[in-house]
Amino acid sequence: MSDKKVSRPCHHCRSRSASAPTEASKIHYEKFWLYRHCSSVQQRDRQAQKAGQLFSGLLAVNVVFLGSAFISSMIFNKVAITLADVWILLSILKVLCLFWIIYYLLGISQQPHAVLYRDSHAGAIWIRGSVLLFGSCSILLNVFQIGYSIILIHCKSRVEIVFPSIGILFICTQAYFLWHHSKDCIQVQHNLTRCGLMLTIATNLLLWLLAVTNDTLHMEIESQLREVEQRFAGKAPFSHPRNETTLCTCPNMTICKVFQKGYILLYPFNTEYCLVCCSVLYVMWKNVGRRISHHHMPHTKPKFKLQGVVFGPLLGTSAVIIGACVFMMYQIQATSLVPSRQVFVIYYSYYIVLLPLMSVGAVIGTIIHALEKKELDTLKNPTRSLDVVLLMGAALGQIGMSYFSIVALVATDPRDLLNSLALSYSVLIIFQNITQNVFVIDGLHRQRTPPGKEEDTKEGQNREVYSQRRVSVLELGQEIRKASVSYIHTYSNLSWKRRVLREISFFLVLCNIILWVMPTFGAHPIFENGMERSFYGYSTWFVIVNFGLPLGVFYRMHSVGGLLEVYVTA
Repeated sequence: MSDKKVSRPCHHCRSRSASAPTEASKIHYEKFWLYRHCSSVQQRDRQAQKAGQLFSGLLAVNVVFLGSAFISSMIFNKVAITLADVWILLSILKVLCLFWIIYYLLGISQQPHAVLYRDSHAGAIWIRGSVLLFGSCSILLNVFQIGYSIILIHCKSRVEIVFPSIGILFICTQAYFLWHHSKDCIQVQHNLTRCGLMLTIATNLLLWLLAVTNDTLHMEIESQLREVEQRFAGKAPFSHPRNETTLCTCPNMTICKVFQKGYILLYPFNTEYCLVCCSVLYVMWKNVGRRISHHHMPHTKPKFKLQGVVFGPLLGTSAVIIGACVFMMYQIQATSLVPSRQVFVIYYSYYIVLLPLMSVGAVIGTIIHALEKKELDTLKNPTRSLDVVLLMGAALGQIGMSYFSIVALVATDPRDLLNSLALSYSVLIIFQNITQNVFVIDGLHRQRTPPGKEEDTKEGQNREVYSQRRVSVLELGQEIRKASVSYIHTYSNLSWKRRVLREISFFLVLCNIILWVMPTFGAHPIFENGMERSFYGYSTWFVIVNFGLPLGVFYRMHSVGGLLEVYVTA
């Protein structure tokens, strides 16, 4: 850095350099406190942004630790901390989030110059649609919970009615907020906005954690009821450390049974809603104070068009139809007193056929990405960075469960038919998750050139050459013919690669949809077959499954969004 450039920052710096001796040229002024604080407003803004992110992050961490302590105490010591105490804490957090969201909608966002930029990559239509879909299911879930508690009001507390009522208001307000403001890059009241967003993220994380633990208790109750039915049938069930009797049972009323079944059916959607909201809120938190330059803004938005794809939709639709049939057969057999061994064989066989096809498609897509030799998109994109983190993190759920299953199955009897199928299923799940992650992440980071852009550039260069040269009409026609042949050849090769990418992406989208539907609506053979459960013990395997399954379901849903983006940009 030259002396002339160093002496620019401010008036005090100029006076200091003017009064310095001739040896001042050897002094590095960037080491002085005065230079650091006078050098750049942008540097101060960056430091203030990091400080605000650090403070809001610490706020979220403390809230999550406090809520986790309450939930853990409820699980391990139900006498001191009850479920009602956890609901009261979460209700307070929900009310605080409601106040902040309303203030954002009516105050912060209405200020002049509050939203000068909007992140085009954030708040994709599929993820906002997921917020509305899962939010609607969560609202219906709370309605069923309220109706169920009112019917059993003689043995239920008032908190069990107040908590879902506040939950309905929270879900409606948050869904409206995320639908309309998920793309905002807010430019005013940075610290308050960051703290409000982090408080809302922490609240959704605690709601997800509570939903996972409550889902564990519900599945445990169902398993205990099945044990009781097997005892009445004269069969010996597996031993279980807990043997509690439910005092508050549903009376013999149709409406009560509807509320109970609807609550159990819609419960998994609540966990997905919390995770999706956390991802959208995190992107908004990263975008607070962000200024987007014009070259970051896309001139045209790619649209979803079902053109040029044939084999992907056909194979994907076949996988969905066959998977739906397998799922219905499984649900009918698994809900009986004694699930047949055959239904587990059919279920695992379906996965063993489908997962290698998905893995091969992902590997071929990755190879085509490498053959295209497109440059990587290195521009700052919080949405894409979050997509990568969520794909890698959510995949750990299924990968972790698969490794636990592999150890249990190899240590018991891997030569048994059902054990060998389950072992193959676990190995293929790991390989499929890894290959699909590589394909999706590579596709999200590739710079896409709109169709015809490269050819238009070449054609423009040819026009300039032709305008500079004065050639005859015959020579011009020959040159155009040669250029047309070269254009057709280049375009055919390019469209072939893109067509294969679109076929693979669409096939993987449909496969991930059916693999999302099956565990979401209750197909959990990894718990119900009893092999891993007998190896690790009832409680330990319950913890592993109920932390891994929600992440696996979220991974499939998030993969659909990433694959759709790869399909559209291809």
